[in-house]
Amino acid sequence: MRRRTMPPKAPLPQRAGIDPVRLRLPADPEGTWPTVRDHLLGRYAGAIGADRVDAMLAAGRFVGADGAPIGPHEAYAPGRHVWFHRDFPPEDRVPFEVGIVHRDERIVVVDKPHFLATTPRGRHVTETALARLRRALCLPELQPAHRLDRLTAGLALFVVRPGDRGAYQALFRDRRVRKEYEAVAAYDPGLALPATVRSRIVKERGVLAAREEPGEPNSESRVELLEHRDGLGRYRLVPATGQTHQLRVHMARLGVPILHDPLYPVVREDGPEDYTRPLQLLARRLEFTDPVTGVPMRFVSGLALSGLG
Repeated sequence: MRRRTMPPKAPLPQRAGIDPVRLRLPADPEGTWPTVRDHLLGRYAGAIGADRVDAMLAAGRFVGADGAPIGPHEAYAPGRHVWFHRDFPPEDRVPFEVGIVHRDERIVVVDKPHFLATTPRGRHVTETALARLRRALCLPELQPAHRLDRLTAGLALFVVRPGDRGAYQALFRDRRVRKEYEAVAAYDPGLALPATVRSRIVKERGVLAAREEPGEPNSESRVELLEHRDGLGRYRLVPATGQTHQLRVHMARLGVPILHDPLYPVVREDGPEDYTRPLQLLARRLEFTDPVTGVPMRFVSGLALSGLG
């Protein structure tokens, strides 16, 4: 069995809690790229423009493994690593703080607020829980063990040491974490609860909403009613699987979509964030046996949903 080689250490520091991009120059049997610049133009000019690539080269923003800037006429060398920082477009600050629930030498458990992405993705880069925590806690190697949906609030687990990350990720992958959520949605007196919902959920890349389709179920959620008043109910949701938007899809399927959900059952038009109407879904509890120490761990969110008054 071949041992996996670790990528070389980045010669550039993080910017705003974001790692530099690492690019490994591919083989070039046709001799298409006489210089590193030729390859960079072919790869990025369509996205940011040839003038921008040249300006970044002139400013010394592309560097090699030794941290030295790559010149515009430097010869192409297959297998070489190149690092650079992307230009981050301005992002509106999500006006809620990340709460620290637990911190030790191995993990950080936080209460992620609504509207804040867990990790950089798409148009959310510096305004993410990961970037904020790296900056605030001075933990540049911090990494998430799992991902909590951007519109969902509540408990998220991060790993301090890169060598421990695989063990904590395996907890979620192997379903050895008990996750419990709360949601506020319409109250239907005719809905028989508790209930276990199973279905096949498919999420296509580039499509906002997931969908259910016939076939072998790949998702399972238990739904319980905790209380109700004024036409709204507070529900306990316990997922046995972790499909994208699973709880939101299953609540919509039961006819009680989660309050303020912009995707289910109908996708609403995109527009400015309305911070006064957060999705009423909260990751309330996380329970697992720590894979490093063997100690049972249990965390409860300090946040509360606002939809039930």
